[in-house]
Amino acid sequence: MLETGGLRMLLMSAVTHESFPRKRRDSPWGIKVVDTARKESLPGAGAQLSVCLVYWHGSLTSFHHVRACSRQDRAFIVFESLMNPYLAEAVGTMILILLGNGVVAGVVLQKTKSHDSGWIVITAGWGLAVAVAVYMVGAISGAHINPAVTIALALIGHGSFGWSQVPGYIMAQMIGALLGSVLVWLAYLPHWKETTDKASKLAVFSTAPAIRHPGKNLISEMIGTFVLVLGVLTIARPANLVPDSGFDKGLGPLLVGLLVFSIGLSLGGSTGYAINPARDLGPRIAHALLPIHGKGGSDWSYAWVPVLGPLLGGTIAALVFKWLW
Repeated sequence: MLETGGLRMLLMSAVTHESFPRKRRDSPWGIKVVDTARKESLPGAGAQLSVCLVYWHGSLTSFHHVRACSRQDRAFIVFESLMNPYLAEAVGTMILILLGNGVVAGVVLQKTKSHDSGWIVITAGWGLAVAVAVYMVGAISGAHINPAVTIALALIGHGSFGWSQVPGYIMAQMIGALLGSVLVWLAYLPHWKETTDKASKLAVFSTAPAIRHPGKNLISEMIGTFVLVLGVLTIARPANLVPDSGFDKGLGPLLVGLLVFSIGLSLGGSTGYAINPARDLGPRIAHALLPIHGKGGSDWSYAWVPVLGPLLGGTIAALVFKWLW
């Protein structure tokens, strides 16, 4: 096994059941190969592999999670994917925030091409942001991209997901939300100075209620997240999306995006529908830390509502699902 550029590589025979001669040879990437590598059965170049049986320094080893291979001459260089569920959650949440808060920035900041295009654009943008993020990482981590979803799934023991994974998932989601917020700030860098309204700048990062009443705002967030989590759990059931047909993987993420679009249209007008603690808290922290021109406060007195509300709503939805379904 060789280490180069952060990727682990194995040199493999291009011919099934054959091995390279035990001699030094140079690979096209400048890697010095000094031993024999063998694989019992190797698909064509570019195929996705799950397990490779490799003879390395005379011993047979298993090499898991191989994602891609390239062919040069008679040699295969096989790359192990660096992706894992925690990194996938970070990347998925980053994309969610980049596209979701990105559409908000386009609508509320001054002198953008999409300025003042309205609530329908924002809700559609968020729905599509969810769908894109789930398509990107759903097969790797399940695409929770939301601590409320993560805790709900652990609570009911959904699939193989357990409590031991919850801290790592939530930490990854928070990191992803922070990174996504930084990218939104950079994407709209010329427009912060052109926007004088401090509330509009904060709105790009985090939610605020139309009428400030924390107790009632909490109920609104609970209801929105209840619909989200219950919808995710029920829509994705095998009875709806036939497993092993490709239908579940092909259409499932889009249906989740439509669910979020629907929640935004119907229930988002009261609080801005955070329905995701990481989606609100991560960007709020970014707003506090970033050197945004002319920004105001980060409204920490309200910050607990879009954190606690989704956690409570998601928990209730999970229990209802377990009880009724």
